[in-house]
Order: sequence, then C-alpha cells, then structure tokens
Amino acid sequence: MMMFLKKWMKPEWLFVVAGICVAISVLFKGSFVGVADNGDFLRIMGSAGLNYGVAGESYEDRFFGFSHIYFAYDHFFRGFYPTTQIILVAIARFIGRMVNPSAFDIRLLGGLYVLLFLAAGYLLIKFNKTRSFLANATLAVLMLIMLSDIGYLAYFNSLFGEPVSYVFLLLAMGLGLMLTRQKLPARSGLLLFFLAVLFLACSKTQNAPIGIGFALILLRFAWLKQGAGGWKRLALLLSGLMCLFSIIMYAAAPQDFKKINLYQTVFFGVLNGSPDVEGDLDELGLPERLSVLAGTNYFQSGTAIAQNDPSLEDDFYSRISHGKVMLFYMKHPARFLNKMEFAAENGMTIRPYYLGNYAKEEGEERGALSYAFSGWSEFKKHHMPNRLWFIGLVYLLYIGVLVFYWAKDRDTGARIRVELFLLLALTGMFSFLIPILGDGQADIAKHLFLFNAVFDMMLITGVVWLVHRIAVMFRRRGQEQS
Repeated sequence: MMMFLKKWMKPEWLFVVAGICVAISVLFKGSFVGVADNGDFLRIMGSAGLNYGVAGESYEDRFFGFSHIYFAYDHFFRGFYPTTQIILVAIARFIGRMVNPSAFDIRLLGGLYVLLFLAAGYLLIKFNKTRSFLANATLAVLMLIMLSDIGYLAYFNSLFGEPVSYVFLLLAMGLGLMLTRQKLPARSGLLLFFLAVLFLACSKTQNAPIGIGFALILLRFAWLKQGAGGWKRLALLLSGLMCLFSIIMYAAAPQDFKKINLYQTVFFGVLNGSPDVEGDLDELGLPERLSVLAGTNYFQSGTAIAQNDPSLEDDFYSRISHGKVMLFYMKHPARFLNKMEFAAENGMTIRPYYLGNYAKEEGEERGALSYAFSGWSEFKKHHMPNRLWFIGLVYLLYIGVLVFYWAKDRDTGARIRVELFLLLALTGMFSFLIPILGDGQADIAKHLFLFNAVFDMMLITGVVWLVHRIAVMFRRRGQEQS
C-alpha cells in the first residue's frame, strides 16, 4: 500500500486527477459550456468537413450569444484555411462519425484537448520538480488554479483556434524540459517536441513568427547530446524544417485574410485616434480620400467607402504592407507606445466576455457566462494591474533572473533549459506585439489570448522559484544550526 501511494501520490499525478475532475465539472457535467461563434468557425468548418447544425438558424442564435453542442457533417475542403487545427478537428470528426453519424458533438473535440492539456501538465510538473516538496506542491496547485481556469477550458468546446495554441504551447514547454532533464534524450522525444512546436506555430497565421524562435531552440538541442552524430543531424534538420514551415504558414494565409488584417491594422490601428490622419496617410503613401475610413473596422457596415470597393484595390491594398506599418511605428515610437498601452489595458482578460458560454437549449439568457472555476480569470481581470509598466516589470524581473542563472551555470543542458524559459518570454512578447501590428485594435483582448497564457506561465514560474529559494534558505539554516 505504501509503495502504491509513493508511486501515485506525486504532484504530476495529483494534477492529472484534479485536472480531470475540473474538466468534467466545467465542460462535461451539467449545463453545456463552450464559447459562442463570432464568425471564425466558418474558417475551420469549411476545411474540416463540418457545418452549422441548425439550418435556417437566426443570426442572433448562431453568433455571439449562444454556444453550440452539435454540428452537421459536410464535405471536406469546401474552402481552405491553413492551420494544424484541421488535423485535430478531423480526428474528433472521425470518432464522432462512428459515435453519432447524424451530428458531430463538439465535446469530442473538447475531450481531445483535455487529454493533450493533461499530458502537457504532467510533463511540466514532472520535469520541473525540485527537492522541495513545497515548491513542487505550489507548482501543481498554481497550474491547476490558473491554467485550468474556465477562461482557457471553455475554448475546448468550440471551433476556435485558441485551444490549439494553448495546449501545444504547454506541450512544447513540457517536452522541451523533458529533453533537457534526461541524461540520454531520445530522438522520439525530439520528434515529439518538433511536432508540438509545429502544431503551435501553424495553428494560426499570427503564430508563424513563434516557430522561428523555437527553431533556434531546436538548433541548440543539437548540442544537448554530445558525441551523437545522428541526434545532431536530426536536430539541425528539424530546426531547418521549423523555419521553412513557419515561412510557408505566413505566406499561405488566404489573400482575403491578409486584406482584412491590413485594413484593421491601418484604419482601426494606425489611424484610430490619430492626431493627423491626412499626414499619416501621406507618410504611408496612401491617398487623402481614405481619411473617411479612419477609426472604422473591416466588418463595420455603412462606411463612407465599402471595404470591398474595387477602388480600394489600387488605392489601398496594393500600396500598403505590414512592413510599411512597422516602419511608420519605428518613426513614431510614441504612437506605438500608445498602442501598447491600449493592448496592456486589455491584456489581463483571458476570456471574451462578449461571447456567451451556454447553448440555447440550457435556457440561459443570450450572452450569459459561466463562472464555474473562474477565480483566476476574475481576479486577473479585476485586480491585476492592466498597465504597460506592470507587464514590463514582470518581464524585466523574469528575464533578469534567467540571465543570471544562464551566466552562472556552465552545463549545456541547464543553459538550454534557461533558454527555453527565455523563449517563453519571447513568445509572450511576440503574442503581445503581433496583434497590434497585424490587426490594429480590433478584438484586441481575444487576440492577446496566447500572451495571457504565457504571462500566467511566467507568473507560475516566478512564484515557484521564490518558494524554492525560500525552502533552500530554511534548509541551509537548519543544517547550520544542527
């Protein structure tokens, strides 16, 4: 009995058991909880062979207000939106077709995300453990409270791309830590790490730059196992492939998608609240007549010039690029800082409060939200400083401590482990800046989802490190006294 308890009463297994209980309670027991469609579901449904489950459903019932349990089966690739999410939805769809041939139950996809999430949590705890029981327990508890919050889990019962980014970021970090902790890391582990990063970087176009950062870690992994030529060649190959796939992912974004982003970036970003709209247009090489669109978004109706007006092809879409926008902000750093302040104000909101959680069949009001296991997201939204100085301070302290340990430790594995945590911070920075440069101020809180996940992981890392250091201090003091 004692051997059984010793084997299974470990923080990683306790997290898995508690995580299963939370997931069942939030996602699968009682009232159905998901996230209502804001129109984004169409992208993945057209590629993954699904469609809306209720024909002739009203706009009010289909969008924003109610989540949906069942979807109809349809043909694959009626349209194509490049994303690794297609693979996960197709797997769930295949299982769903066997379980219920008449309708696809979104909870099957939610269950798949839960399995990936629990596997990631297991790895993160197992390969982050120290000799301090208190630090290990703190890690497991914080991961349960913060990373299992409904703000994250509710996305699992939806067709949004956010859960793909989320679970594979966690898996990439867990597998990366596993490789740096093992004395003889296996090629299979390296391949799994590559696949996790591939799913992360190619889940959304805005994640493509993140793949480049992880390609550098794969490059560093080549020196993790000394004297193993096959390992080194594989690591170098996977690093090159990761760069290639990231570039392809960005280049393969549908043209319509790129146009939407450019419109949002300029008219709902650069020109939104501009003190000199005409001057900004001139500097961007755009005609003055477009000033009437300043402050509008692509999906807004009744604009002075329709977003799909043929004249915009020559006057706007063919003249502007994200590179020009970046150059503009480089010339006007105060303007970019202002946009960063706006992002920070929305940066502590994990969940989209304008999208309902309940299915209409549950009898809740349109747009109603579930607050089950929402302690962390509510605390973060209402009590954590949503200011750029606070975010900057957390990053400064986090990176400063990591740089200290990197300089202090000469072991290759330990240094790569530190670099992995530094890459996590870099991923958060990208996730904070890319929505500003790629979509202006449109739906900024939702677009900062991955930044929120990274920020929470950084906070957990920092708290666990502090607990560990305090435990070490007391242990040394006790040894000195004895």
